Amino acid sequence: MRSRYTAFVAGFPDYLLTTWHPDTRPATLELSGEQKWLGLRIRQCIQGGANGFSGIVAFVARYKINGKGYRLHEFSRFSKEAGQWFYLDGELKS
Repeated sequence: MRSRYTAFVAGFPDYLLTTWHPDTRPATLELSGEQKWLGLRIRQCIQGGANGFSGIVAFVARYKINGKGYRLHEFSRFSKEAGQWFYLDGELKS
């Protein structure tokens, strides 16, 4: 989860695609340079863990666009295959 946030901040779409589950991964990914990412707060981890095979991470990511602040609150689903975690999808919360 944190490594994917870092990839968004640093602008590494290839890493995001590599860590996205093949069943839900888009063919391409273009990152907007408009956001200035300010921080990530993990709110909750459901299941998952070192010995798990699936999990949900609730997080809030803060960012600015043109000086205005925003928060992205999402519940992200992950699946572990061959020892690697993959992002499946997420549900945005308000």
